[in-house]
Amino acid sequence: MADLFASDEPSPPPPPVPDSAPLADRLRPRSLDEVVGQDHLTGPAGAIGRMVAAGRLASMILWGPPGTGKTTISRLLADAVGMRFVAISAVFSGVADLKKVFAEAREFARIGKQTLLFVDEIHRFNRAQQDGFLPYVEDGTVVLVGATTENPSFELNAALLSRAQVLILNRLGPEALGQLLARAEDLVGRALPLTPDARDALVATADGDGRFLLNQAETLFSIELEELLDPAGLSALLQRRVAVYDKDREGHYNLISALHKSMRGSDPQASLYYLARMLTAGEEPLYVLRRITRFASEDIGLADPQALVQCLAAKDAYDFLGSPEGELAIVQACLYCATAPKSNAAYVAQKEAWRSARETGSLMPPRTILNAPTRLMKDIGYGRNYQYDHNAEGGFSGDDYWPEEMERQEFYRPVDRGFERKIAERLAWWDARRAELGK
Repeated sequence: MADLFASDEPSPPPPPVPDSAPLADRLRPRSLDEVVGQDHLTGPAGAIGRMVAAGRLASMILWGPPGTGKTTISRLLADAVGMRFVAISAVFSGVADLKKVFAEAREFARIGKQTLLFVDEIHRFNRAQQDGFLPYVEDGTVVLVGATTENPSFELNAALLSRAQVLILNRLGPEALGQLLARAEDLVGRALPLTPDARDALVATADGDGRFLLNQAETLFSIELEELLDPAGLSALLQRRVAVYDKDREGHYNLISALHKSMRGSDPQASLYYLARMLTAGEEPLYVLRRITRFASEDIGLADPQALVQCLAAKDAYDFLGSPEGELAIVQACLYCATAPKSNAAYVAQKEAWRSARETGSLMPPRTILNAPTRLMKDIGYGRNYQYDHNAEGGFSGDDYWPEEMERQEFYRPVDRGFERKIAERLAWWDARRAELGK
């Protein structure tokens, strides 16, 4: 590997960054108070600010989107408390590299120089490799600072998480990104060639990624323009940052959860937004439609029986039309579900009925409702005294269909919304008839 290790001599101040370096490197903060958008961590009341004030660092996992300052904060932390800084990447490092890091850190610890070990993309180490950090973190050989864009709860060992604080870095908002642009303009000595609306559009294209924003700004500084760019001109010149979306990672589950809850909350606008977020990021359309179809049964049910029909029709339409034309049918199903009356009565009924079925085992239904295809079955009472409901007054006999060992149960309780209001009226009428018949 490259020379990763500091010497035991006091760290000299960092050399000036050459003018030929990328703009993002030239603007890299030199102290924690220059870090933008993370005041909840780096400010005096933040976890990092308090640790620096005390002069003692605990191991930590920095979790946040790309371009939010994880690497920069780690390096500045080491400088702030006078620690030796070592950086490795889980993408390029293996067991041999880790052993070398720990051996050298132990040698420096003997002469009183503690090591801050920064591990970029720590979630890419497997479980066994993550376990390898534990003894060195526990005995203080290294202070571990891991950086990850993935949810540590899913990607890191519980043992490692129990020995490190998880600190969440925020996606950079418009104000923080605006500060970065202002610093870039001060450094370069001129304003970006943008109208105010185009400047806002540039910030929006960064999607919270400061590094991406500065790279875009550097492109704008490098070209000669006779007039200021408006949003349309900016869009034609620059690429928009591709949204962060891993189909098998947390972003995937966050968005499908947001879609589901927006539909449940009867907000068609938010529902359509999250649907668009997923489909424009490349999600499989039929996966989204499967989830909407599940929603139709779980959160609407018989309050509007057409919801399930709409979802299945959307599936047929998508299969027939393909993408992108068929995606409009998915939009229609999403909007129908978001605007339909809501009921989880069927969902709750399923849970309760399944639980009751598991608890009651193999109880026999009453013999009156069992078929009797043989003479023996007739002789022992199968089907005897069965009341044919179509022949009863009102088409309802009120007979008892439950096993003799069970009391009548109530699993399905319709809500007073949509079509279930009529169902509730029927159930109430049937209950009254049973009471009249003494059943």
